[in-house]
Amino acid sequence: MTMRDSIAAARKSGPSPQPDGTNRFEFNFSADDPVFAGHFPNRPILPGIFQLEITRMAAEWMQNRPLAVREIAKAKFQRPVLPGEILKLNLKLAEADGVVSARANFICGGQPAGEALLKLS
Repeated sequence: MTMRDSIAAARKSGPSPQPDGTNRFEFNFSADDPVFAGHFPNRPILPGIFQLEITRMAAEWMQNRPLAVREIAKAKFQRPVLPGEILKLNLKLAEADGVVSARANFICGGQPAGEALLKLS
């Protein structure tokens, strides 16, 4: 199973437009997802790179086209995401000169789980 396959399988909802101009997505990675194998032994957590790839894929779903990462302007991982937890993504897109800025805020268990700002094209 690829990272894209894991993320697509974990997607439970979204995009759902929010009053603040963001779109909400929800993900739930099951404990048997191969992503947790070996990361970390006896304390599985979702690798941080998944938050970046979730951001890119969610932007693709919203734009209905493939996008590539040009720049990771910000990546902050604030809390471990455990198997079975609901991971919420609030994503806001802006486009200028053919570059899509994707601002992501992740929430898990009512707590900030991460932030990212990606430049995509």
